[in-house]
Amino acid sequence: MKTAFSIFLLSVLLSSCGQDSVPTATNTTAQESRVALTETERLNLWFDERNEEFLMKSPMNLTFLGRKEKYDEIDDASEAAMDEELRFWGQTVEDLRANFDYEALTNSAKISYDIWVYQYENDLAMAPFRRHAYIFDQMNGEHSFLPDFLMSIHSVANETEMRAYITRIGGISRRLDQLLVRAQLGAEQGVRPPQFSYEIVLQESANIISGAPFEQDSETDSPLWADAKGKIEALLEADEIGEDKASELLSEVEAALLETLEPSYQSLISWMQDDFKNADQQPRGVVALNNGAEYYKAALANMTTTSLSAEEIYTLGLNEVARIKQEMEALKEKIGFQGSLPEFFNYVNTDKDFLYANDDEGRQGYLDDSAAFISTMRSKLPDYFGMLPKAELVVKRVEAFREQDGAAQHYREGTADGSRPGVYYAHLSDMNAMPKYAMETVAYHEGIPGHHLQKSIQKELEGVPEFRKISGFTSYTEGWALYAERLAKEMGGFEDPYKDFGRLNDEMFRAVRLVVDTGIHAKGWTEQQAFDYFTENSSRSEGSIRSEIQRYIVTPGQATSYKIGMLKILELREKAKNGLGEKFDIRAFHDTVLGGGALPLAILERVVDNWIAETKG
Repeated sequence: MKTAFSIFLLSVLLSSCGQDSVPTATNTTAQESRVALTETERLNLWFDERNEEFLMKSPMNLTFLGRKEKYDEIDDASEAAMDEELRFWGQTVEDLRANFDYEALTNSAKISYDIWVYQYENDLAMAPFRRHAYIFDQMNGEHSFLPDFLMSIHSVANETEMRAYITRIGGISRRLDQLLVRAQLGAEQGVRPPQFSYEIVLQESANIISGAPFEQDSETDSPLWADAKGKIEALLEADEIGEDKASELLSEVEAALLETLEPSYQSLISWMQDDFKNADQQPRGVVALNNGAEYYKAALANMTTTSLSAEEIYTLGLNEVARIKQEMEALKEKIGFQGSLPEFFNYVNTDKDFLYANDDEGRQGYLDDSAAFISTMRSKLPDYFGMLPKAELVVKRVEAFREQDGAAQHYREGTADGSRPGVYYAHLSDMNAMPKYAMETVAYHEGIPGHHLQKSIQKELEGVPEFRKISGFTSYTEGWALYAERLAKEMGGFEDPYKDFGRLNDEMFRAVRLVVDTGIHAKGWTEQQAFDYFTENSSRSEGSIRSEIQRYIVTPGQATSYKIGMLKILELREKAKNGLGEKFDIRAFHDTVLGGGALPLAILERVVDNWIAETKG
């Protein structure tokens, strides 16, 4: 499951550059005039300088990375900024090709070179479909992300940082206004998410401006008001400010919320309410859009980093569903259940033994048990990995204003310096959609040895250009996390056969995704067709299945990346075992896969091939 941070970090990195021209490689620093550098050293220096330029044009990315420069600014989300970014990125690639000798580079430097070019060419391929993407939906809409950014990412340790927080409230309002313009431009071309997505966005947006100070008589604080009060109170307790200054800051927060934030959310809500009637009540895939087939082809290439067609992915999904179903049947028989597989699905979804209480005690039990699974798996890491993460991981419930019944859990990475831990977030508003048999799998996927392990190691890498520590490719990151579920079984997890069924069930729904995503967006499936196919092949609850399908509808292609990436990693592991025989070392293989950061799958294969050749001697 792809985390909000990973998606946002890459998109901002590629869409927030300003007006500066690109320095050529021949005059990057004075250091080169004093020291004779190898071609690789010269290239790495160039990469770090260009990466720093990108970051300095993205104040939000700087904050994600734990840096405090431009701490009072919010990134530009206009189409003009996206156009300028593409021009800037293109100039860097021209400079790269004109000023560096590819053949003189080390293998690692060639990988960096190719990743840099790949990112630009991928962005260029997606540019014609900019207005095909939904701006406000229940998965990636910044109406909920932006307040969460202030609350969860913008830390406050002194008065200056609190004032930056207040200024950023205005920046959020401006960005929201810019995004609304883009949503309106898309709507003019017939691009709208379905009505169910409008309903969710409207409710989440209303939640942001509900409570004090927006509703004067409310006994409940709005999310941002409660957060700001908490941050100011902490400064007061730490003697960073006095009572008078605290009152002054609170007044400024209140003014910013009422004078800038509320009008922007009201504009969004008003437009979406008026436009609701124009959205599809019965959702359709992007194949229904003008040039939708080409858009979906580009989306699949973007998400999978392959050239696989929709038909090839659909067929692969059918084959994987059949294979996993056989494993489910075998495990059902091992457990001793006498009924059919659909009857077994119904049993594990309805028997109260598989559910936590739908109250706060049950929710805390889910969080505690998830943390325990992760802790046990962390202790086993040295037997399977040479590279180990330093960053801490915490398990949290999703904030109430953006929580959705049955929605997918997700991970948000921390900072390289450890000042902010990684977070595994769970939607716990409806515990009936969170069965016990499924939770162990999710803990490993989102935590260890999944997203937290991979992303923390990437941030902590040494000896690679800085941009490789933050770049992301969905098929790699989600493919690794799905591979990690299977690896966790090898590492001693899933001792309970019902939880092992949960592992198979989660792998099944990633295989189902290949069929359903392509079915919706390439074959014109209805939401009900997708639901029926999903229900036939998975024990997930009805609410969870509907939430999943609605997710696929608004994020075309994304759901296919998990299985495509996992299968490639398994293929490379088998290739390495066959090529190295007794020299194969699982720890070295994992360090090879993780040791270069996130990669397009074809480049990952080159990295593994290089390792095999070097290991052979």
